[in-house]
This record gives sequence, C-alpha cells and structure tokens, in this order.
Amino acid sequence: MIDDETPVLDNHLHLDPDNHRGIEAVRDFARLGGTHLLIVNKPSWHLGIEAETGEDFRAVFERTIDIVTAANELLEGRAWPVLGVHPGLISRLVDDRGFEPDEARDLMQAGIDIAAEYVESDQALALKSGRPHYDVDEAVWDASNAVMRHAFEHGGELGCAVQLHAEATTEMTEVAAWAEDAGMPAHTVVKHYASGRLEGPTPSVMSDTDRLEVAVERGDPFLMETDYIDDPDRPGAVLGPKTVPRRVNWLLENGHDDAVRNAHVETPELVYGISTTETLEKA
Repeated sequence: MIDDETPVLDNHLHLDPDNHRGIEAVRDFARLGGTHLLIVNKPSWHLGIEAETGEDFRAVFERTIDIVTAANELLEGRAWPVLGVHPGLISRLVDDRGFEPDEARDLMQAGIDIAAEYVESDQALALKSGRPHYDVDEAVWDASNAVMRHAFEHGGELGCAVQLHAEATTEMTEVAAWAEDAGMPAHTVVKHYASGRLEGPTPSVMSDTDRLEVAVERGDPFLMETDYIDDPDRPGAVLGPKTVPRRVNWLLENGHDDAVRNAHVETPELVYGISTTETLEKA
C-alpha cells in the first residue's frame, strides 16, 4: 500500500478549470495517495483559442499555470506545468482554416517559442510537441517534424525535457537522434501514451496493467500517466485521475517496489531533474 513516504506522480494529464472537473480531479488523485502531477496544457482550440500568432498561445499557458497553482494547494507533493503546442493543431490549421503547411509550421513554432519563455523563467518544467498520430500527407508530416525539431532546439538550449504526442510505436530512435543533434540527451525526450516497450525516448506508460507489466519486466527507466483529458463531452475517455495511485498500489501489492521507485523517483529525476522525495518532504 502507498505510505506517506511514497511519491506518486502522474506524468501527463490535462485539466479544464472552466468547463469540466478541474481541481476536483486533483482532489480525487490526492485522496487515493497521488502526490505529484505534470499538468499539460489542453489543445489551444479546446480552450477557445484559434491562434493567429505565437502570442495567442500565451492565454492557454497562463490558464494552465493557474490550475497548477491551485493544484499545489491540495497536493502533498507538488504539480508542474508542461507547455507547448499540440501537434494535432496542424490539421486544424491546414484542413479547416486554409493554412499552407509551412504557414502552420511557422505559427506552431512561434507557439513553442512562447512556451520556451515560461521554461526559461522557471514557470514551466518542460515543453510539449510531437507529430500527428494519424496519417497525413508528406508536406504536413515534414512540417510537423520541423515543429518537433524546433522544440528540441529549445530543449537543448534550456536543458529541459520535451514530451511528445506521436504515433503508436515501440521504436523512435531516429527522433531521439534528432534530439541529441539539438543538444538534448535522448532520455529527456518523453513519449507520452507509450506502451511498456520503447527504443529511443523515455516511455511515459499508459497505466493499464498490461503495459505496466511489460515496463516492469524490462526494468528500463519509465514514467506512469493517465492522459486524463477532463473533457465534459468525453467523460470516460482515456484514464481517470485515480488510476495512477491505484496502479501504484497494485504494483506494491505484487512486490514491485523497485518499479515504483523507478517510475516515481528515479526516472523523474533523470528526465526532469526534479526530486519527488524532497518536494514531498518539504510539503
């Protein structure tokens, strides 16, 4: 069972403070023993922002920082913001708003530039980028890769991690090499919504038992997440905020104490340079 000295981190979830559960989801997480959160900004258009310039993303980032501040009032540990531009925006720009792929690339890179300002000023922990997880034409794919590599450039300059939303795969060594070319160690690239096996970046494993069993058996660095989306139109989508604490209990009950330490203490420090134990003690 989770005790008072066990950090429990959900590495990737979204909260909507205005239109759905918001801080109540944090209460659910904390009640079951959750202590730390990495809160990723929702896609800009989900918050009513149809960006025309990079500066337009600032309202999305500020709202995310607001909910992180509120979450910190409830958690025994703490929360951090992860800020960036959802890669699915490129399809919205090209297919719905008539942008050319290179115009969409430039706008999304400008949004990443604004997110990087928050990392540089220590208001955010890491960046978010990636590429579509669905089929797109070559021009959109190339533009998306350019946006992702732009995020890696900031990651290399700032010494921060980059979380990726990308296609389902167990092999992203080329992407990890791009990050290293930009000055980022491969392990500071995090693939969110990952399976238990991934070559290249660090996997942020979706917290179902099948995927976790694979990650535990491999013994490599990994993180745990829910990708909770806090969407009133999709209340059962992905995993709920109680899931990571429940899965940590399940791991502990099955004797996987080392795996819990791996996912909730060692890998967060390796990837983000954060100490979940020290922040828990200080709380």
